[in-house]
Amino acid sequence: MRPLQTLSLLGFGQLLQVSSCHRFSNSLVKQELLQQCSTFTTSANEPPFGYRIAAAFSAKGRRFNPKSDLFEFESKGAAGQRPNSGQDAFFVGGVGDSSDVAFGVADGVGGWSDSGIDSADFSHGLCKYMEQVARTRDTTGQGRLKAAYMIQAGYDKAVADRSIAGGGTTVCAGVGGHDGNLEVANLGDSGFVQLRPNAIHYYSSPQTHAFNTPYQLSIIPPKILARSKVFGGQPLSDLPQNASVTNHQVRHGDVLVFATDGVWDNLNATDILTLVGRQMVSFRGWKAGKDGMRASNKLQMITQPGGTPKAHENNIQSILAVAITREAKAASLNTKRDGPFAREVHKFYPSEDYHGGKVDDICVLVAVVVQDEH
Repeated sequence: MRPLQTLSLLGFGQLLQVSSCHRFSNSLVKQELLQQCSTFTTSANEPPFGYRIAAAFSAKGRRFNPKSDLFEFESKGAAGQRPNSGQDAFFVGGVGDSSDVAFGVADGVGGWSDSGIDSADFSHGLCKYMEQVARTRDTTGQGRLKAAYMIQAGYDKAVADRSIAGGGTTVCAGVGGHDGNLEVANLGDSGFVQLRPNAIHYYSSPQTHAFNTPYQLSIIPPKILARSKVFGGQPLSDLPQNASVTNHQVRHGDVLVFATDGVWDNLNATDILTLVGRQMVSFRGWKAGKDGMRASNKLQMITQPGGTPKAHENNIQSILAVAITREAKAASLNTKRDGPFAREVHKFYPSEDYHGGKVDDICVLVAVVVQDEH
């Protein structure tokens, strides 16, 4: 969750010029996204991949409680009711009648509260509509769902929803294919890492206009636009087409971690790998072999409900989501341990005496990749 940022249009050429009514659908962008063709290839004899998913969260100012702040998902399940996760949001959903799965996180921009607008409505609404776009996808007639299109279509639905008064949000969303192809679209400073046994295989880079000023989708009410014309400047408003889109091949035993900046401002990718590695080795999801660390034959079992001997986090994906959320929460409240955000402050503002973590809403979505017949 970031403060609402306003920059002069004359001084910042990258900002979007918007009309007096910001509730619009970019038909050209949508058409371009709709016409994208899938270039994925895979062997017909390759066993399918599954994504075992859990999400944990902790709203700013609330104590983290794994019993209530944890969602577990079946392969095509959705979260259901809106979680008490503050302005952070998440979703998981099956893609039409295929075996693909869509998932992601969004982080509402908190500064909109100065204008009487709660960005939580936008971030949660966007996630709801992205899940709807995925679930209702006609994969036979429309083809494979693309992550950027999912964000665009979800954004269009959120813009048309009159119950969402306005606001801003970052978003990081992906589509995991049963063939092992993962496409991710990331806009702003939420992000994800792809971990392999004892290795960071990939981590996303944040998109920012300036320090602490991430790319963000926005719904700008007419009254704020009118005020901007009088006083100058306006809230940032990027588009889904500005998202960074990347494609990845997953393997059996990979761990995907999607999270909002409440995590990345307090933990780096190496911290995440350390946490994940400790749990994966402890529960024998990863094991050492002649060729180094690799996924074990127990991975299928420990991703199932009851696969681990714990009362509440009874599968490895839930254990990982809780462990990362708990560590990020502790780091955010630690006034002595400088995290990534503190180091960025020192870099851009050397005279600032800022130390410790950054308190914020926290949301973590973990997907453990399992290939059938392993």
